[in-house]
Amino acid sequence: MALISTEMKENLNANAGGPGSAVNSLPDVGQRARRHVAWRLLPFVFLLYIVNYIDRVNVSFANLRMSADLGFTDAVYGMGVGAFYIGYVLFEIPGAVIVERWSARKWIARIMISWGLVSILTGFVHTAGQFYVIRFLLGVAEASFFPGMIVYLTHWFCVRDRSRAIACLYSAVPAASLVSSPLAGWLLGVHWRGLAGWRWLFILEGAPAIVIGVITVFYLTDWPAQARWLPQDEREWLAQELAAETRAKKKLRDHTIWQAFGDPRVLLLTTAWFVSLCGALGSIYWIPTFVKRISAASDRTVTTLLILPALIGVTCMLWNGWHSDKTGERRWHAAIPLLAAGFMFGLSVLTRQNAPLAVSCVLLGSGFYFGFQPVCWSMPTLILGESAAAATFGLINSMGQLGGFFGPKLIGFLNMRTHGVTASLGFIALAYLVAGSLMLSLRIRDPLQVAAEHAA
Repeated sequence: MALISTEMKENLNANAGGPGSAVNSLPDVGQRARRHVAWRLLPFVFLLYIVNYIDRVNVSFANLRMSADLGFTDAVYGMGVGAFYIGYVLFEIPGAVIVERWSARKWIARIMISWGLVSILTGFVHTAGQFYVIRFLLGVAEASFFPGMIVYLTHWFCVRDRSRAIACLYSAVPAASLVSSPLAGWLLGVHWRGLAGWRWLFILEGAPAIVIGVITVFYLTDWPAQARWLPQDEREWLAQELAAETRAKKKLRDHTIWQAFGDPRVLLLTTAWFVSLCGALGSIYWIPTFVKRISAASDRTVTTLLILPALIGVTCMLWNGWHSDKTGERRWHAAIPLLAAGFMFGLSVLTRQNAPLAVSCVLLGSGFYFGFQPVCWSMPTLILGESAAAATFGLINSMGQLGGFFGPKLIGFLNMRTHGVTASLGFIALAYLVAGSLMLSLRIRDPLQVAAEHAA
């Protein structure tokens, strides 16, 4: 796991009650259990999400050549990118509930194997219609992977550790660029067996998902009680801690799935996630194109520059998740990265004529955004428990992922209409600023603290 940074290792130790953590008051069995769980699960789920995100967004790198080879306009590419999220949304909520009620490892393995096959097939598209269909099928194949992973982490990590655990998972998103950027830069320049490099990009990056999907069935464990790799005292301690948190939330309010969907806090989180993803996924799928058009740089230079937001993103995620858990504060930790990203994209509009400065702002804004995500996804479990929380993960992500349809499609339209990228950069800035403002209006408290106050 060479991709795991020193900072990530520190977060793993923090999750496990290592030196410098705020949980050294826990009994020895608790310290040991948390350490074993962190080192057993977090590196592997980090790897799973890297493979997932590479296969989801490799189309953004392929588009440096694909649209020109196939005669696609910006509108066609934007529509194809958005088609992914139609299939994704349709199956998101049922899949998240399946993870909670059936088997996380089996469902996640099924998802990985199916999306790997579809990703490979993407390398053989020739028409716009084929591109739309294959992207839709990729969305169907990947649906519920992310909320399923979040639900899975709630089976193993208590509230005190959840932001850091999610940060370790979500840091795979920017870290994926550390792998995909140089690989894409190399593959785009090759031509093997009559196939262009962008086609090999899909083929070679789809195959690992199938292999790791099979490994997942044997490596992951669904629940602590089934973990033979944990000593019995550690299994019992962890199960009791998680059960105590579930009981505390039920005492405050026991939501059904439909009541959870109508909770104002859930609706606010869903809206903020949707608005943020309108900007984020528009940025992710178009950032190679933005950088290339602003700077007129070569494909290899563009893919190299995109390593910068990946490094910033990993750092922001891990530090922000750790600091949020340490302080117990969620709202500002979620809002500040969004506001900072919005400011940088806004600045890129004002400095559009200065190519180096504008590109720098785009790269910084793309990196700052990632600090928001792990804190945001720790919030639903402070409101809900069990199946209601699992379904809510699916609801928030599925409705939010509609932003993945509207954002890239709207950017394609703006680019075509204005014959430039300035309007698109302004749209992304506005989306981040609105989402940050929504997060500041949210009020969520730790259920264990509230329960303790009620008992006092």
